[in-house]
Amino acid sequence: MINNVTLVGRLTKDVDLRYTSTGTAVGTFSLAVNRQFTNQAGEREADFISCVIWRKSAENFANFTRKGSLVGITGRIQTRNYDNQQGQRVYVTEVVADSFTLLEPKQTTEQRPRENTYKQDQPKESNGMDASSDPGFNYTNFDNYEPGNPF
Repeated sequence: MINNVTLVGRLTKDVDLRYTSTGTAVGTFSLAVNRQFTNQAGEREADFISCVIWRKSAENFANFTRKGSLVGITGRIQTRNYDNQQGQRVYVTEVVADSFTLLEPKQTTEQRPRENTYKQDQPKESNGMDASSDPGFNYTNFDNYEPGNPF
């Protein structure tokens, strides 16, 4: 079976870089990907696709991109579920990015203002971006998860 995704699009906002309780970097982001056709009004519509990237790739992706950056990613589709604070089962479908390509010059990216306050020089433990501290960010069930091993 094949589960392979390739997307080219623009970041809808800066990458949300966080760390699991074990210190593993995880970045979440959304890509706006234009459809190949126009609607009845002659306008192009876009799909907004949720993505996640792990480890050093997540840190690099967060450092070298900003809202509006044109990027290409390759990865796979993943569906997971968890119980939220109200006890309801929530299903999430996202693309797990294995690699990325920056598709615009560095100068173009650097001209864009940063949205978040992520600072590269802060240690992981004290940067205020611990995934376990945000109740809406449920990656605690991924502490033992190994990307690339679906079982």
